[in-house]
Amino acid sequence: MKTIARFSPALLFLTIIYMSCTEAPSKKTDLTTAVTKQDFGQADGKPVYLYTLTNKKGDQVKISTYGAVVTAWISADKSGAKNSIVLGFDSLSGYLAKPPYFGAIVGRYGNRIADGKFKIGDSSYTLATNNGKNHLHGGLKGFDKQVWDASEVDSIPALTLNYVSKDGEEGYPGNLKVTVVYTLSDDNELGIEYSAETDKPTVVNLTNHSYFNLTGDVKNTILNHTLKVDADAYTPVDSTLIPTGVLQPVKGTPFDFTTATAIGARIAQVPGGYDHNFVLNNKDGSLKLVAELADSISGRKLEVYTTQPGLQFYTGNFLNGSIKTSDGKPINKNAALCLETQHFPDSPNQPSFPSTLLKPGEKYHSITKYKLSVQ
Repeated sequence: MKTIARFSPALLFLTIIYMSCTEAPSKKTDLTTAVTKQDFGQADGKPVYLYTLTNKKGDQVKISTYGAVVTAWISADKSGAKNSIVLGFDSLSGYLAKPPYFGAIVGRYGNRIADGKFKIGDSSYTLATNNGKNHLHGGLKGFDKQVWDASEVDSIPALTLNYVSKDGEEGYPGNLKVTVVYTLSDDNELGIEYSAETDKPTVVNLTNHSYFNLTGDVKNTILNHTLKVDADAYTPVDSTLIPTGVLQPVKGTPFDFTTATAIGARIAQVPGGYDHNFVLNNKDGSLKLVAELADSISGRKLEVYTTQPGLQFYTGNFLNGSIKTSDGKPINKNAALCLETQHFPDSPNQPSFPSTLLKPGEKYHSITKYKLSVQ
């Protein structure tokens, strides 16, 4: 599988998905109920805005231009009670305090790069090391801490966000133009379409870092959620969470989620908890169902579709109660989990992994979709 794919016209694929399940608003005025915008403060001397996407069911996804963050995904549970299934804050101050990537788009390279170093051809590059000796999620000031430009998309509840990462930013080569499009359908499908272009060879691995708790309440851990992942292998890691380069079969290990399994059933067998990349059985780069998360308390189910070859499953191991929700509840270990669609960690230093190299004239393009339903 290659990182680079032939670029489709902007939004074509996600528009087709959306239009198949709902009629487009017939009047421009209809968009006022689909996408709204409000002031959300300032960062780096720039205004920050909060956009709300609302579908015909009244469900909402809120997105900040700071970090392209999904701050909330509000939908009803089986009893009709509405709350957010992702961790987030009501004000910008919560994000400026630098929580661990809540809801953000991370880049230029999501996940870890060993020792903050890689080579492209004969050229060596040194990145910021912000995770022990390693580079994590784009460095000290990655895409999650930047203010993005935003524009509403006509006819569907969607938001386009753009950011230009300059040559040398956090040590990466090339001016990288990035576009992320969020789309909310009436079937509660949150689509995320990523695209990028560069003027110098560089590495790119973009993902969304939402923390999910399907109960909508951090007082409940995610250990009773069940998870199914379409992956026959995972990438074991060393003590610093860098892959060893081996693709290890999941069968007979605590990493076997090929059938729906409670997350807490075997987590004690994984030192520190789950924070591992799963090698998806999605080999051709098409949009496929790769994971299913379910919760009996709320009756909610979350399906994950992606064109990416990997999925990072993280069980909130480093949450320790020091961060609190907007209503004052401590966010403790295992209060939420991440399902980050991606290329593999440390791919620039692992020749056997799918390539994350992007060259001038090529287009980076990937699609991920999270579909929420109630059982």
